[in-house]
Amino acid sequence: MDLGLKGKRAVVTAASRGLGLATARSLAAEGVDVVMNARGEEALTEAAAEIRDTFGTDAIPVAADFNTDEGRAALLDAAGEVDILVNNPGVRQVPTPWEEITPDDWRYWLEVHFLSSMQMIQAVAPGMKARKFGRIVNMSVSFIKFPQVGFAHSHAARLALSGATAAMTRDLIGHNVTINTVCPGLFDTDALHTNLHGHAKRGNTTYEAIVQDRKDTCPAGRFADPSECGDLIAYLCSAQAGFMSGQNIVNDGGVYQGLF
Repeated sequence: MDLGLKGKRAVVTAASRGLGLATARSLAAEGVDVVMNARGEEALTEAAAEIRDTFGTDAIPVAADFNTDEGRAALLDAAGEVDILVNNPGVRQVPTPWEEITPDDWRYWLEVHFLSSMQMIQAVAPGMKARKFGRIVNMSVSFIKFPQVGFAHSHAARLALSGATAAMTRDLIGHNVTINTVCPGLFDTDALHTNLHGHAKRGNTTYEAIVQDRKDTCPAGRFADPSECGDLIAYLCSAQAGFMSGQNIVNDGGVYQGLF
């Protein structure tokens, strides 16, 4: 299927590895020029070069902290007119008892998972609206559908973003601008394995046991390849997906058991 994206321009954050890099690759495979952002310059530059060599599209690395005003300004300046925005926070977190979450913690996670993405959306959506094409995808986690103990700080901010963008889409979809949220489960990334090593240490068990437990509790019986998330996002950015907006789409191998 031709997704109708050839020649479009995308911004993808946390794009040097993991799901962000997979998304950049999937978009580049459809002929999209990608402006790739991450904090680590060396890994980002290498990832951009690999995409240019593999797909023949433009890939511009912008090493900056997306969660700061200066970083967002640098990214937007390099990007120019943006047709596709993929907000991927790319910040790892560990479980924190709700009793220990401080006001500064709440503010930090709101900045990471809500304010940074919202400010990017507010910067690019007017231009998308004027040009009658725009696709915005926010990367979240499957757990926003069934919140977990220890992650109140993360869930609160992610749910705020889903709520705000669902309200915005009623204004934007009539101009062929969509906003959706992808909620991935267990994908085979460095971030997942770092997380599982932490769980093993805290649970006084082995990493291998934790990995097997997570696979056993997933109906698909495996961890997903990052490309399975990147390709889903590419479809949500396609010309064919212009009637779908304001959704929180779980991609977790059947772990979530709810209907909605």
